[in-house]
Amino acid sequence: MELIVISAPDVVANEAPIINRLFGAGLRRFHLRKPGWNIGRCIDLLAQIDRSYHHAIVCHQHHRLVKVFGMNYLHFTENDRIKTDQSELLAMVNEGYRLSTSIHDVSAMPMLQHFDYTFLSPVFSSISKPGYRSILPADFCLDKSMPLPKVFALGGIDESNLEQVKEMNFDGAAVLGSIWQDPEQAVSNFINIKKVTEQLNS
Repeated sequence: MELIVISAPDVVANEAPIINRLFGAGLRRFHLRKPGWNIGRCIDLLAQIDRSYHHAIVCHQHHRLVKVFGMNYLHFTENDRIKTDQSELLAMVNEGYRLSTSIHDVSAMPMLQHFDYTFLSPVFSSISKPGYRSILPADFCLDKSMPLPKVFALGGIDESNLEQVKEMNFDGAAVLGSIWQDPEQAVSNFINIKKVTEQLNS
């Protein structure tokens, strides 16, 4: 199982140093998701992150920043994916970019042929969004018999339910609230979750 961290959507004190420390602690992919931020604020944050980690950052907004900062990944929200022509997505893949997206229903997966991976959410009731309840039955198991992109569980994930994520046949987990609900503990929380992931992979 792989592990992805998604940024808090709002301002976090000392965010760039925390992100650098997360990478230093073994993070391999970080989704920069700041839906309310203009491009200038995103540039300011990215400029404070060690450039050796830029290749592992996935850009959610202001996709032109990938060329500025040498990033390899682009993320499309569900709405943006639906509005983007398949030929445009293919052109991005041919340029060498790796694409990710989000879905809320497994029936959308056959339409994701140009994407490396997708988030499926909410798998559990969200930690960071009160009232954002799980959409999946307790006995859910992802059918991997079809050639699909990798699927990452998102929503309400912490070290207590990672084993269940694996049993559901997900390729990995994306965490947000369990990391950022207490930014001062973000790195230690990540290390704890990473340890459980490694145990499940062994």
